[in-house]
Amino acid sequence: MSANTKRYDALDGIRALACVGIVLIHVMTNGKFGVTGFFFDKMVPSFANFVFLFMTVSGFGICCGYYERIKNKQMDIADFYKKRYMKIWPFFAALCLLDFVMSPSLNSLYEVFANLTLCFGLIPNAHIKVIGVGWFLGTVFVFYIMFPFMVFLLSDKKRAWFSFIVSILMNYVSGTYFDTDRTSIAYSFMFFMAGGMVYIYREQLEKIKHGSILFALALLVVTVVYFAVYSGPIVMLVFGIFALLYGMSVGEKNVFNASALRFLGGISFEVYLCHMIIFRVVEKAHLLRLTGNDYMNYFISFCLVLVGAIIFAFIGKKIIDKLMGIIKEK
Repeated sequence: MSANTKRYDALDGIRALACVGIVLIHVMTNGKFGVTGFFFDKMVPSFANFVFLFMTVSGFGICCGYYERIKNKQMDIADFYKKRYMKIWPFFAALCLLDFVMSPSLNSLYEVFANLTLCFGLIPNAHIKVIGVGWFLGTVFVFYIMFPFMVFLLSDKKRAWFSFIVSILMNYVSGTYFDTDRTSIAYSFMFFMAGGMVYIYREQLEKIKHGSILFALALLVVTVVYFAVYSGPIVMLVFGIFALLYGMSVGEKNVFNASALRFLGGISFEVYLCHMIIFRVVEKAHLLRLTGNDYMNYFISFCLVLVGAIIFAFIGKKIIDKLMGIIKEK
């Protein structure tokens, strides 16, 4: 973010909880634990949709950092792309190479090559297994490629609303007719666009009295609708918008501003990318079933994966940042 841009610290807390939810679903699904009940049958599987929340928050966050500068021609497009590459490529590249070393094959080599370009999100139906959760990064990077175009769309409010409606229709058409899924930018663009729409109306939205209470109630209603009525992408879109608005409106003493959540939120992207590698390590170490109770096994496995991913992400990011700093100095 630029120096004169307001920082919304609570959004780090929202990213953190979304990241925890995604780790919960992936550990349960891949560990094949025999756990049942509403929480495990309904709640945890729904956490996979937190990737859409990430998209909405990412759309808002990138606008906070670059929308005005690109719109007012205060930043060169080349600098924007360089910053995006340097922010995500080193850590992701290291993960890809580690994944390849753990499971080497010719197919993996092809996939590592595609991953290292960061443009693999342009490949239709790629189904890349090397850092399989990296599909999200592929979609996000296509969004980065498109961001200057999104600045154009958002720069006029009538055009912005028209484009937002078109993106919602494109999501529907992509899913029902073209049979695409969340890995396609055509399907997912409405979530990024929603973040941009919130950005251009942020000043008006922040003036809403008792906004945090109203947005929290709206989130509760949307959650009930999701589980009781309809769980399609449009519901996740509305959920993401209200979650973003709630994060923008809460005070400094809110739980989402807690230092632990802000810390995790700051490395949530790295934790997301590496957590399945940590899961494989836990699995190979035969730590998934330490007891005779699968509920306890699931909890222990989740804690091992989450803590392991946090440590790996934090240390790995520190090392890579230091190395990149040395390279820049030279």
